[in-house]
Amino acid sequence: MALSPTAAQRRVIAAADPATGRLKGTDAQLAALVKRGLAFRHPRPPHDHFLTPAGHRIREVGGEPDGVAVAPEPPVAPDAGGVFAARVGGEEAAPGDTGPARLREVRGAWQGLLELRRMTHADGSTDRPCAWERTHLVRAAALALEAAGHRPAGPDGGDGYRVRATPQPEAVAVYEPDGTALRGCAATLERAGWHVGEHTEPRTRARYLLASPRKV
Repeated sequence: MALSPTAAQRRVIAAADPATGRLKGTDAQLAALVKRGLAFRHPRPPHDHFLTPAGHRIREVGGEPDGVAVAPEPPVAPDAGGVFAARVGGEEAAPGDTGPARLREVRGAWQGLLELRRMTHADGSTDRPCAWERTHLVRAAALALEAAGHRPAGPDGGDGYRVRATPQPEAVAVYEPDGTALRGCAATLERAGWHVGEHTEPRTRARYLLASPRKV
């Protein structure tokens, strides 16, 4: 967890290109934003710096007071500590975790993730998951579902998706008791660049999705 940017750094963030998040500033300013997880240095020449999803959120709200912690990495809905976490299903919704404000948070995180895909894929594509998603499978799949309007399950169960880790490398399980909604989740993940298959649990006969990020 890193501290929020200084006033000078917030001015650099505010001046970022609104479409690409490209930053201009001194080497020290850019390095400090990278350290705080609010920017990243593009691996290809000319090695420009761009806002991360956390940096985009700072820019959208006009910055946070000094000393407030911000997330040092891409997506995931504000919890009590101020870190954005995608709803994986089954958790208790935090105060302010519903309504228009929540929708804006989720959509902003998804747009930030698409930008991260574009800037970290050699071909600039946004149609398949990036390295961050491969190391945060549950949160990445949950963000794709929530951003598309699917409803996560509540703590007491019932309808709604649940995304869970599996023993299988690079795969998550998605549960949704409503068959039509489950197929909708499959379509959403496929559009987001995931390979998806529908399976049945041998013991309970419950249907679920097994999803893994597409590589090409």
